[in-house]
Amino acid sequence: MSVNPNAPTASFPTPPEGHARPGAARYLVPALVAAAVAVGLGVYGKQHDPAGTAFNLAGFSSTSAVKAWLATTAIVFALVQLFSALAMYGRLPGLSGATWTAPLHRWSGRIAFLLAVPVAVHCLYALGYQTYSTRVMWHSLFGCFFFGAFSAKMLLLRAERLPNWLIPVVGGLVLVVLTVIWWTSALWFFRTVGVTT
Repeated sequence: MSVNPNAPTASFPTPPEGHARPGAARYLVPALVAAAVAVGLGVYGKQHDPAGTAFNLAGFSSTSAVKAWLATTAIVFALVQLFSALAMYGRLPGLSGATWTAPLHRWSGRIAFLLAVPVAVHCLYALGYQTYSTRVMWHSLFGCFFFGAFSAKMLLLRAERLPNWLIPVVGGLVLVVLTVIWWTSALWFFRTVGVTT
């Protein structure tokens, strides 16, 4: 038996009368996991003795340049994910029934996340959780929050009978947080050092 990975998800039947709908407890696990991930990363970043550098790639002048370009590419894929989500939810006229939007949404999200991981590893391992300036403090805080919110979104995607608004709100929150991280790091780097590799 083969399974079509692009097939729409089946809707869940309405529970029979007398059968209670799942309570708010189903949201508790994703929220607790999100908090644990965010706090765990923050504690590690604060307690870990910064190593100064974690990686560098040939062709780039510095680790900061590598991070800025990886983060910028992640933002581009996150914007593709926003575009595909709007199409999937029928917010873009003419694209609401397009079959390519769901795979584009999934793959752009995966690529954005994979690009963000080495940036986060470097930030945590090489620099740690820093608060010496307002920009850096917000960057550190939102960096930890991003991975917590992303974890919650992934867990919520597997939950049954969620309100229709929940996944778009959590996905939007993840995008906003990623944008703040990019703004306080990559954009700052390009404005301070210049658009360089």
